[in-house]
Order: sequence, then structure tokens, then C-alpha cells
Amino acid sequence: MSDPLLTDRLGAVLDALERIPDRFDGIEAPTDFLATKQGVDRMDAICMVLIAAGEALEQIDRK
Repeated sequence: MSDPLLTDRLGAVLDALERIPDRFDGIEAPTDFLATKQGVDRMDAICMVLIAAGEALEQIDRK
């Protein structure tokens, strides 16, 4: 994988991971994720970002 492409992909992963703390706003305890539909949606969004980041890093590792 070329350096500019690698840099772009790692930058995209970093941007996605940096959004995660914003999704924790208003969450005081783990049970807050399950207390409301909005909490479940936040947990789902955080998990999806982590999964996508992991898959992107795995693709980078393969090349």
C-alpha cells in the first residue's frame, strides 16, 4: 500500500475514533446505554465505529 493511501486510511480511522467521546456525552453509567432508546442508539453507533475501525486496520494489515 502506498504511503499516501496508508496515511489517508489511517486518518479516516483516526477521525472516526475521535468522534466516539462525543457519543458518550450524557452517559454517566453503563446502565444509561440501556435505559432509553437513545442510549441504545448511542451504544450501537459506538460499536459500529469500533467494528469499522477494526476492519479498516485489518485491511491495512493485509496489504
